Amino acid sequence: MEKNPIDGLWVSVLYFAQGLPYTVVNLMSVIFLKGMGTSNELIGLTSLLSFPWVLKGLWGPVVDMYSTKRKWILRTEIICAFLFAFLAFGVLTPLAIIISLVVFTAIAFVSATHDIAIDGFYLNTLNKDKQALFVGVRNTAYRGAVIVGSGVLVFLAGKLAEQHLIPVNAGDTKTYQEIPLSLFGSSYNVSPINYGWATAFGICALIFVLIYLFQRWYLPYPRNSAAETGAPQQKISFFESFKTYFQQDKIGWIVTYVLIFRLGDALTFKMAPPFLMDKVEKGGLAVSTSDMGLLSGTVGIIFLLIGGLLGGYLIAKQGLKKWMWPTAIMQNSTNVLYWMLAINQPGIEWAYVVNSIEQFTYGLGVAAYTVFLMRTVRPDYEASHYAITTAFMAAGVLIPGVFSGYLQTALGYQNYFLFSSLAVIPGMLTIFFLPLEDEKKLESMPRPGLDDPD
Repeated sequence: MEKNPIDGLWVSVLYFAQGLPYTVVNLMSVIFLKGMGTSNELIGLTSLLSFPWVLKGLWGPVVDMYSTKRKWILRTEIICAFLFAFLAFGVLTPLAIIISLVVFTAIAFVSATHDIAIDGFYLNTLNKDKQALFVGVRNTAYRGAVIVGSGVLVFLAGKLAEQHLIPVNAGDTKTYQEIPLSLFGSSYNVSPINYGWATAFGICALIFVLIYLFQRWYLPYPRNSAAETGAPQQKISFFESFKTYFQQDKIGWIVTYVLIFRLGDALTFKMAPPFLMDKVEKGGLAVSTSDMGLLSGTVGIIFLLIGGLLGGYLIAKQGLKKWMWPTAIMQNSTNVLYWMLAINQPGIEWAYVVNSIEQFTYGLGVAAYTVFLMRTVRPDYEASHYAITTAFMAAGVLIPGVFSGYLQTALGYQNYFLFSSLAVIPGMLTIFFLPLEDEKKLESMPRPGLDDPD
């Protein structure tokens, strides 16, 4: 590749850009809405915001057929920058919650399209050895975006708001003092909570402008893909993409695994922030917004990065088959720790310990999970096949997430986290039926629609 920077650099920037919008829509939004006083039921329903990641398999073939993946990446990134800027202004208005939900939805659709282009670009540009080698790098970059979003920016939003806390009386009770602002010639007061979040979302817009500028000049032009060089290419039938995907060996078990393996994680994922932030009398741990930034978005994610890098290294060196079961067991056995937190309601230091262990083992597990997902794609169908697979993955998180708020309200935090701990069992059982051949056999597996005799 001409003028190609170190592969690890552009892979890192690509997957940081992939991770930040997803973090805003699926992680930051939960903390934002909980801080704004919304119910757990509504927070659970915001799982529907991830619906575009479920549907993206439907327009994955469009990304394969029209324009180049490089152009798709650049266009969706500049659109994301504008949407983040609009979100920053929107949360300063009295309609902050409504506007934020609308913009979160728009960001989700743009980001899902962005994901299709990125994953296809990655698979087109790197050979299979480098794809496995850079699993840790891409997951690290992605989690770096999670640190920036749900860690640094959440912490910033909370701290900016806390600067305007004033005592109500001689006791410990405090309240927020509104901030006077002038916008477009009009003066009005805004809640410090809204002001903190507006600043955080504004920084997201700036980050995406910088990412766009970097990608514009430094994202490589792969020589091995006609779709990326502008050379004439064979148009891939929309239905052929789906046909070849569902002709894979043991595709029924593959889809089942992708759909239900993360069931327990999905339930814990959606209600963990409300649990941590809820008042003690409601069964929570009363963690502040700024502490949430440190707890789940910084310390925990650092351990997740370590786990992801270690998992990617072990799989690249010793193969997926050897590490599929160990990583799955370690990842899923730690869900029970949230149940123990809900029972004992200890101080925040124990929340740090539990979150760090859970994130480290999750990093190990997601490395194996990601490598397996990449094995479900076939040459000439990279973007569409991977989009279909990740769409099933998103559905496996979305569906339980939608009901999580109602389930938590009915069960309470203790029984809810016990249920989520048991919900990991069906997904783990599907591993017995997956085509986990050794690497050499995997490379020579029949490719339906491609290796069929004429």
